Amino acid sequence: MKGISFNTWVYSSFPVWVPSYPLEEVIKRLSRMGYDGIEVGCASPHAWPDYLLKERRQEIKGLLKAHRLDVSSMLPAPGGGPGVNPSSPTKEEREFTIKHYKDVIRLAHEWECPTVIWIAGWVVFGTSQQEAWNYSLQGLIECAEFAKELGITIVVEPTPTDGNLIETADDALLLAEQSGLDNVKVMFDTFHALYRNEVSSDYVYRMKDKLHHIHISDVDRLPPGQGTCNFDAVMRALKEIDYKGYLSMEVGFNTRKADPDWYASTSIEYLRKKMDEIGWIQTK
Repeated sequence: MKGISFNTWVYSSFPVWVPSYPLEEVIKRLSRMGYDGIEVGCASPHAWPDYLLKERRQEIKGLLKAHRLDVSSMLPAPGGGPGVNPSSPTKEEREFTIKHYKDVIRLAHEWECPTVIWIAGWVVFGTSQQEAWNYSLQGLIECAEFAKELGITIVVEPTPTDGNLIETADDALLLAEQSGLDNVKVMFDTFHALYRNEVSSDYVYRMKDKLHHIHISDVDRLPPGQGTCNFDAVMRALKEIDYKGYLSMEVGFNTRKADPDWYASTSIEYLRKKMDEIGWIQTK
């Protein structure tokens, strides 16, 4: 296991705007708490590619190096004004989404990030499930081919809480398989598994051979150990399959009441303790 990472959403951007912190400040705080990686949400004010000029990209990369913080993964912000729905019935939106994904992939390459998350989109009324699936698959193939040239892996995430296209482990595995590309893998978020009243550790075993990334979150986007998810079973399952990726916290961003530092510090304290309990040593 490479280490523990933290997603930047709760420090601003998606879908709640405040409290809001610059990316530079987030990097410093997560480094002080002992995180190994940062998962960057590609939205303003953190990393909307169009807003990051070459000089600022280099400054942020230097800051990451100085604070010994790797970019574990990156993901777009679906929804909102631009949509960013690869399954949209609107051709122009699909084309914009592909362009945006390629911009995110380029940025990931510049920041030495190995993984970009594919949010497959959502079915719009009047579009069949199969049509939406085909649109998403076409976009995935185009983006993954582009990513492969840069040495980046694309991971498909089931998002049943927010979407209606890729809802289960099997959905994600099937879309990844149909891409026909070896740099397309899968991931899952314990929060989404809980939403479906499924056992999160079962996802580990189901995705085993293609599991490349994971989001850790308890019920209601609480830090692990604050709700009902059996993280002891999740961590032991990950250790058993010899999981090689990051444990990436995606917590707290569903409410403006959140104190980002509490979510970040509580999450890493719990996971470090749990790793010690089960004797799981990271490889980084």
